[in-house]
Amino acid sequence: MKKRKLNLKDLGQKKDSKKGHDHSHNHNHVGSQKSNVKLYIPAIVSFLMLVVGIGFDYFEVFPFFKGWARIAWYVIAYLPVGLPVLKEGWESIRRGSFFTEFLLMSIATIGAFAIGEYPEGVAVMLFYAVGELFQGAAVKKAKGNIKALLDVRPKEANVLRDGTFESVDPETVVVGETIQVRAGEKIPLDGKLKSDKATVNTAALTGESKPQTLVRNEEVFAGSINLENVIEVTVSKKFKDSSIARILELVQNATARKSKTELFIRKFARIYTPIVVFLAIGLTLIPYLVVADYVFQDWLYRALIFLVISCPCALVISIPLGYFGGLGAASKNGILFKGASFLDAITKVKTLVMDKTGTVTKGVFKIKEIKVFDNAGDSSLGTDKEKEMMNYLLALEAQSTHPIAKALLAYPLVNIYEAENVTEIPGKGLEGTINGKKVFVGNSALMEANDIEFPKEIETIVESIVLVAIENKFSGYVVIADELKEEAKAMIVQLREIGVRDIVMLSGDKDSITQKVAIDLGITNAKGGLLPEDKLNEVEALKQQNISKDNKEKIAFIGDGINDAPVLAASDVGIAMGGLGSDVAIETADVVIQTDQPSKIVRAIKIGRSTRRIVWQNIALAFGVKAIVLIMGAGGLATMWEAVFADVGVALLAILNAVRLQRMTWK
Repeated sequence: MKKRKLNLKDLGQKKDSKKGHDHSHNHNHVGSQKSNVKLYIPAIVSFLMLVVGIGFDYFEVFPFFKGWARIAWYVIAYLPVGLPVLKEGWESIRRGSFFTEFLLMSIATIGAFAIGEYPEGVAVMLFYAVGELFQGAAVKKAKGNIKALLDVRPKEANVLRDGTFESVDPETVVVGETIQVRAGEKIPLDGKLKSDKATVNTAALTGESKPQTLVRNEEVFAGSINLENVIEVTVSKKFKDSSIARILELVQNATARKSKTELFIRKFARIYTPIVVFLAIGLTLIPYLVVADYVFQDWLYRALIFLVISCPCALVISIPLGYFGGLGAASKNGILFKGASFLDAITKVKTLVMDKTGTVTKGVFKIKEIKVFDNAGDSSLGTDKEKEMMNYLLALEAQSTHPIAKALLAYPLVNIYEAENVTEIPGKGLEGTINGKKVFVGNSALMEANDIEFPKEIETIVESIVLVAIENKFSGYVVIADELKEEAKAMIVQLREIGVRDIVMLSGDKDSITQKVAIDLGITNAKGGLLPEDKLNEVEALKQQNISKDNKEKIAFIGDGINDAPVLAASDVGIAMGGLGSDVAIETADVVIQTDQPSKIVRAIKIGRSTRRIVWQNIALAFGVKAIVLIMGAGGLATMWEAVFADVGVALLAILNAVRLQRMTWK
């Protein structure tokens, strides 16, 4: 069964001219309204002529409305709505597709004319055409969220060239150039903020309406809206490589990955339609052999009703529309599914495996505790012992790029000592000379390697710890800890409430820290100290267990999309957190959560389940009503009017049901 294809690429991508943008936009809007009215003119003409013709038939006040005059009237009423369908049916036959809905409607209506049921022939085609128009309107409405996303594609960029800013197509801007973005404008390309500060709205990209404040050298993304003041941005990626371009491509291609339900319905329609055609032929001819008072015209009429009812419009249109609605609703919430197949798959997730850092924790280390040990009046430390020790510590850490070093350097010191002869000892820490004193900064292994005694209770501290020794004497330590995201605990509770049975945490961080975070979150199955390949092996083992259970349940993995790429690819549903700026996330994951909010994982599962529920409601509605009216038609209890309802009416009900997804809210 083939339908006219809806080209997503035609939405929201028309380039506006550089000048007169607003005028052009308004002109296009008015033009589109006029074109929408034109679409309904053939149906209006046919409807008016049908009503007048039925009036002439009923009141019999015009003696000329008989014979060829009556036939001509109804033929003229039929052509505005029937000719496009007849033409499409003929084109389908030429392409080798014989059993299409266009052919079914053509046979049914021409057959109605052949047996003298002219009003019903016009009515069937008229209601079919109106149904198609309503379907088109429903599809357009369902595409609203996707179109809104496509509309964030920036149309122009003000780039600095030869000392002045000029407006150009974003695709012509090269990496390293400076662009200017005025207040209220969309940022056209990815880059780093050159101005001191900016406030941006990323709602179109992430689904979050709360403005975000950025400072110099922080990343900004194309499609965000600059809310305050004029800012300048140094371009870091070409337009085709920008996050918004990649996301748009992802959304445009999402409908290409069909769910198993969609694929089944398409295959079913290709088999179902020819079967119904042959059954209609049989319904016309076989009674001749078994019915005593056989009347060809009566049985042909029943067969034509049978054909009209059999048209699988409700299934072929409403089911893809249901999945499309789910994809649109998800994108509105800042969740990108790479296809309808993953909307289906996420509904079957019973085991959820997650990374720790960046997924349930913020991935930002902060100083949790500083402790200085009194070494019997050690002259290495001054009166303000904490600041003095931190000065030695930071002088060495200033030479490191480790994430822990960044956390330590956030400590408020105005003047940091100068460190000399700094050496990094892999897996242990740093050593160097400061103010002529030998200083060691690192873990317990570094202290032991240099015969520096330290309190053994330090070994019981779970969090990351940095030890400091000055002149071979232990001076103190600093505890560094990652923070849980505010929504992390609530996410675990909600996941269990919606039926996710097993939650597993796998982390590259040391096992003691991983276990502490797991306990805080109420997760009983957690492993730390894992390399990417170890995580992969763990997920593969879980998948093997799943296969032994008939593979009915799915395993999802949530990670940051960079170092977890192999596991994202291997899991049944790979979910990348905070994927807006991560190329690897967009490439590898099946679902991209465009913010760092864990709660959106729960929302993604709920959207998938709502989509699947509506799709199956539509299948039940279509099959149920059609089966009843098919039996009535075969038994001579239904007319063309019931047939029209069973086809067009049910299709419209199913479509309205699918469009509900656009209005739903998920918490």
